[in-house]
Amino acid sequence: MQVILIQDVNNLGGRNELIKVKNGYARNYLIPKKFAIEANASNLKQLEERQKVQKRKEEQMLSEIAKVKEVLLESPVKIGAKTGTSGKIFGSVTTLQIAQAIKSQKGYEIDRRHIELLEDVKELGTYRAKVNFGNQQELEMSFEVVGE
Repeated sequence: MQVILIQDVNNLGGRNELIKVKNGYARNYLIPKKFAIEANASNLKQLEERQKVQKRKEEQMLSEIAKVKEVLLESPVKIGAKTGTSGKIFGSVTTLQIAQAIKSQKGYEIDRRHIELLEDVKELGTYRAKVNFGNQQELEMSFEVVGE
């Protein structure tokens, strides 16, 4: 029997996926528990529409990510830090500071949990960080630590 999964099911498939299972499994477990619906003609048409809408959303999201990547790569983000006389900074630069600098200087809000420092920042200079946008979309950007 073919069914369309309404939500993700472990060891079976993901949401909006058309799968073939045994009749008893579908009728006694998947359909009553609202994990799946029967794959008849009208449900298959709805599935195709949902997949088209999902594809359009993904394309729009990818174009937006491309714009953000372009803006982040054009110039490094500057982050101010208090320093001692030797050029070492007090404390270190965190992903929160990078996220705030991107928001204020570039106009894009990126969650700090999606930013990863590639090296420890203890002195003034230029460093690199990785930004993860999801969907295997990553970017290595540079940021500059300047004294206040």
